[in-house]
Order: sequence, then C-alpha cells, then structure tokens
Amino acid sequence: MKITIISPLFGALLLALCHGGAVAAPAEHKELEATLHAPFRAADARRTFSMGFHYPGLEGRGTVDWSLELVDPRGRVARRWRGKRVIGSNAVAVPVAWDGRIGGVAAPAGLYRVRLRAQLDGDHEEAVAQDWQIAVGALPAQRTPRFTPLPGVRETAGQAGAAPVPGALPYTVFLANLHSQSNHSDGGAALGECKGAQDPLKAEYGPEAAFAYARGRGLDVLAVSEHNHMYDGSDGTKLDADAAQARALYQAGLASAAAFNATKPNFLALYGMEWGVINRGGHVNIFNSDELLGWESNGKGELMADTATPRSDYAALYTLMRQRGWVGQFNHPAHSGQFVVNGVPLGYTADGDETMVLCEVMNSTAFSTNDSETETRRSNFEQACNRLLEAGYHLAFSTNQDNHCANWGASYTNRTGVLLPNGTPLTRASFVAALKARRVFATMDKTAQLVFTANGRMMGERFVNRGPLNLQANFASSTGRKVAAVSIMEGVPGRKGTVTEVSNLAMASFTPSPGAHFYYAKVTQEDGNVLWSAPVWVTQE
Repeated sequence: MKITIISPLFGALLLALCHGGAVAAPAEHKELEATLHAPFRAADARRTFSMGFHYPGLEGRGTVDWSLELVDPRGRVARRWRGKRVIGSNAVAVPVAWDGRIGGVAAPAGLYRVRLRAQLDGDHEEAVAQDWQIAVGALPAQRTPRFTPLPGVRETAGQAGAAPVPGALPYTVFLANLHSQSNHSDGGAALGECKGAQDPLKAEYGPEAAFAYARGRGLDVLAVSEHNHMYDGSDGTKLDADAAQARALYQAGLASAAAFNATKPNFLALYGMEWGVINRGGHVNIFNSDELLGWESNGKGELMADTATPRSDYAALYTLMRQRGWVGQFNHPAHSGQFVVNGVPLGYTADGDETMVLCEVMNSTAFSTNDSETETRRSNFEQACNRLLEAGYHLAFSTNQDNHCANWGASYTNRTGVLLPNGTPLTRASFVAALKARRVFATMDKTAQLVFTANGRMMGERFVNRGPLNLQANFASSTGRKVAAVSIMEGVPGRKGTVTEVSNLAMASFTPSPGAHFYYAKVTQEDGNVLWSAPVWVTQE
C-alpha cells in the first residue's frame, strides 16, 4: 500500500535507528478521571453524592484536591464541601452526604445543580469539572409538544412500502455506540479479567466479537475505534515491530467489519481509529478512514502506519481528513489543553469545521465491567463541547461508552441516535451522510428521543432567518418517562463566550438579535437521564 509522508519525523526516526526494543511512553489513559454521581431524586432532600477518582498509570501516590458545590435554583452556591484524597493507580470512591438542609432549614423544592472540581496536586492540567442536575421536592412535569416518535430500524424491518404514520417526521432512528476498543489495541478483555486498559494486542476479544455482542444487545451501530499508535503492540514505540503486520492488522479490522455487514442486515459494524494521545493531545475518532494513520517508526525506519501524521498536529490532521472526505468526533474533550491549533486549545480551523461532526457530551466510564446497563460512573463534557461550538465548530452531541472491556454498549443505557431518511439502507456511506447533516441526538436513555426544530427546520441545519424564530424540543419516551426540566441553550459561533439558557420551556418564540447564533435543546427526564439535541445554526437578518 502506498505510504504518504505528510511531515518528516526526524526525531522519531533517529531514536528508532539508535536503539533496540521498545521506547517507553506515558500510559495512554494517564490522566485524572473524576466522576460524580448525584442521585436526581430521593425520598426527601437528603442524599449522598459519590465522587470517583482514578489516575491510570500513576506512579506512586498522589493527592486529589476536590471541591463540591450545591447550586440553588437561582444560581447561588448554597452548600460547599472541600477535601483531599490520597490515591494510587486504582479507582477510589469518596462519598459526601447532604442532610437536605441549607442554612439550617430544609432546602426549598426546585432544580439544583451539583458541581465538582478536582485536580491532582502538582498536576499543571486544568481541574476536571463535572456538573449534574438534581431535583428536590415535588416538581410539576414539564409540558412538551405532541410528537410522534421516530421508528427504529427493528420496528420497520420487513415493512417496506408500509404507509408512514400520519404527522411523523420522515426519518428512522438508529441507536449507536460510537467509541469502543477491542484487542486490536487496548480493549477486548473478558469481564472477569478486565481491570483497566489492556496490554495492546493481548486481550481475548477482537472486533468480530464486539460487533456480535453489540448486535445481540440491541444496538444498531457499533464503532470499534482502536488507538492508532498501538498497532505495534505497545503504548510506546516498539522498535522491533513489523510495520507490514501493523498495517495488515488495520486492514483486517476493516475486512471484518465489511464481512459482518454483508451477513447482518440492519446493523452497521464500523471499524476505524482513535487518533492521538491524551498527554498534550486529545483523542479524535475517525469513522471512515481506510488508511491507518501514525507517527511512529520501527528500528528500520519503517512507518508503523499507511500514512504519516505528526503527533498532536490537529491542524494537519483536519486538513488531511477534509482532503480524504473523512468525518470525526471529539472524544471526551477537556476544558483546555487539548486539540491545540496555533497555540490555542480547542482551536478552530475551517478544515476542522468541515470534517469534525460530533462531540462526546457524556460517557460512561471506559473501564466499566457492568453488563446490566446500570453503571453509575459517568462523565459530563457539555461545557467543553460548548467551548468548541463557541469556537465556531458545527458539532452534534454524541454519548458513548468507550468500552475497553467485553461489554460493548452494555455498561449503561446511553446511546447516540442517528437519523436516516425512511427507506435508506444503513451503510457506512448513509451513516456518514447523516453525521455530516448533524441529524443526531444524544440520550442517556435508549428508550427516549429528542428532535429539535427551528421554524420547522431539522436540528443540524444552517439557515438565514427573518422575523420570529420558533424553537421546539420534541420529546418521546416509549417507556412513559416524563420530563422534569427543559433548557433551550444559545451561543454565538466564533464569539468564544458562554453558552446560556434562553428558555426553560419546550416551545419558545422570539426574534434573535441580528447575526449568527446556535441553539440546542436539553431535556432532563424525571429519572435524571438527560438528552441533548443537535444544534441549529441561525443567521438572523
């Protein structure tokens, strides 16, 4: 296969030629993971918040400095807790009990927020922030418009030519998990043996097992996204690795997805890569590349990939992706320090805007061994995604599981909903087209849907508007869940400011100020599960 060299890697080549064996590198997941579980409802106001701290690959011991805030319905900090916790390389849980009182009296009914900030002492990276909503007391259910839910592919299978439901939108929803690993990198371990990231290429289960498992658990789409720099069998640079074998393994993964799709209708197996590193980098999923990208060379100077891409050069990556027609997703973005372009974290480029289509807004923990969809350790990345939107990116929200254990799609009920026009076969091409149109919603409840419209236009669209703007959050739940809260959020692309709530109703009508805006809807169910729509982008004249 042709090897394209985009940028010379003289330092890596010199290192490879001068040494043998493997060159050590920081563990791929070596960063502080801080999660917050805040029970949305309780018998009364009292409840216990659970913080989880994990720093894979931490050498020795470290101290996490954490603060937890309870924010009342008017946006004021009502309670604050602070502490320190010594951790090693294993995950630890820290409970914080709240007695349900503020200033010595019972907390009034309403919607509160619980905010966590945590940082490892001596770590120069920005603190990890988490933010979840909770309900105190009895709250009235929010009214939402009448909405005919979109059919799923399993409902429409074998019904070609059937009359559409009157008033329904002409789309079918496919439920996806767009971030997972197998034994082609550091995933694929049996649940009883999975304690974290696996040694690359050493675990039991490969992509074929992942696709079969996800399909058996009711998913419509699974993306196996292997770490691009682990095809040499190491976290670092393995100088005695076989470059041809690494390239062949990536092609074998593509072939396994194609073979699975050929015999399993109404399911899409995707094989791609998670490009980049955490340390001074950031992870990008690329869904439709038939080339393995990389920056490492073996001791013979042979590139361990099909196409050379400089490590952590996101501007160059976006340009290549646009040239090739590839689409990508920002994985678990940090608030700062990642996806740097020209010295700017979360930096914007026109090529990146064209090719980056998704931002992970919520993940269940990557190393969960839960297979009953009840994992409580999960992370919220909405603030970082909002910074990317404010930088100018046109992104839809996704929610995935980043499975490293053999529980692909089964650790929690979260899914990414992808909308295809009715009657369109589910293929990689039609899936990519839907992502490019940003016809996507993210849901923590696989039985619920959220479709956002603006003056009747679908979420994901960009249009010029004159006069009033009518926004509508269309919610449906096949299990009868009610809505506890609705937020319609507004931002300005390129402003690099703050995304704010413009309405707490499912239907809002107003005339925006002249200029560019984006809007998206967020719905919180009565059980605390959240759904995010894709934005609409409106230029008001």
